[in-house]
Amino acid sequence: MILVTGATGTIGSELVRRLAVRGEKVRALVRDPAKARAMALPAGVEVARGDYGEPASLEAAMTGVTAAFLVGVPGPGTGPGGGHRSDEALVAAAVAAGVGRLVKLSAIATGDPAVGPSGTWHLPGERAVRDSGAEWAVLRPSAFASNTLSWAEPVRSGLPVPNMTGDGAQGVIDPRDVAEVAALTLLDGGLAGRTYTLTGPETISAPGQAVVLADVLGRPVTTRDLTPDGTRELLLAWGLEEAQAQGMLAGTAFARAGGNAVVTEDVPELLGRAARTYREWAVAHLGAFEAA
Repeated sequence: MILVTGATGTIGSELVRRLAVRGEKVRALVRDPAKARAMALPAGVEVARGDYGEPASLEAAMTGVTAAFLVGVPGPGTGPGGGHRSDEALVAAAVAAGVGRLVKLSAIATGDPAVGPSGTWHLPGERAVRDSGAEWAVLRPSAFASNTLSWAEPVRSGLPVPNMTGDGAQGVIDPRDVAEVAALTLLDGGLAGRTYTLTGPETISAPGQAVVLADVLGRPVTTRDLTPDGTRELLLAWGLEEAQAQGMLAGTAFARAGGNAVVTEDVPELLGRAARTYREWAVAHLGAFEAA
């Protein structure tokens, strides 16, 4: 049995589908079972309700599990089950249940002081996984191609899209590749004991992504640079707390300065093919940007 936490999220939902297609036994941990049912999870997938602030619910979900994909709540630990405490709660429940293999979703540049506060958010979880006594792997993906789904409304309206990272290029990765790597590391113990930095095949900036999206759509897509204050306001409007927004603000400055201009060979080495490009992702998600 493989437990997928964050099962309705960007990576978790894709991972659940991939594991189910392979015929694996999958249990999806969700806070809201109704949301999971609305997403029409694949047939045969178990749904378990769990809350990172309720250890008993996590321990119940881990019962009988052989491998677990761990998705914590990004941000500082500001309350029960919040921030890095969610990672530590998940690992504690896994250890108590005797789960033999743990795969943690982290983030690129974790541990780099230049990233600012957000660079520390995943460190306690990474440490807990490594110290768990189980087989472990840590996945540190670069910026998700799907982040540009936040552009959908202005693109449909013909308005400039917000750019938080200036001309800073990043190794933007298709979430499908992250999910495929996650499936491999959950199933193959020979891949354990490593931290994988997952990127796309090239670095690309937000204006570069806009150019690609415009070409795919066949109409202009322009960007508007946000000031730090403008970025903070947008992050707060998305529902982030002040501490989270401040941490991410430092992270966007890091990316703007070229700190995430990194391409690795981990994805092609693991998957035996090139990582998908941003263009490939854009083509697959064209409908999200087209007017109704």
